[in-house]
Amino acid sequence: MGQNLNRIEPTVMGPNGKWLSVSDLPAPDTKRWVPRRKAEVVAAVRGGILSLDDACERYALTVEEFLSWQRNVERYGLQGLRATHQQQDRRDEDRGRSGSGPHEHHHHA
Repeated sequence: MGQNLNRIEPTVMGPNGKWLSVSDLPAPDTKRWVPRRKAEVVAAVRGGILSLDDACERYALTVEEFLSWQRNVERYGLQGLRATHQQQDRRDEDRGRSGSGPHEHHHHA
């Protein structure tokens, strides 16, 4: 009886249609959160292989951060995870600036 069947890890369907187990998830010390990694963590919690508390503890996230990832995945898929708040703010600034550049008026005497 060398087979230990209860060692098989539970899996969930990941964002790219690939089955993920807890050991396939991003490393706990992940610094660069690309959209796919965020979506994998959301899928793990949604699929029940990682609890919300475990995910927040493992990745040093606040519940609010995790819930914002989950909301963005539900609304927009991976694209919803692409823009960080900083990038969004920068885009808004650029939009405000584009119409108010210095206008040159040439007056002919």
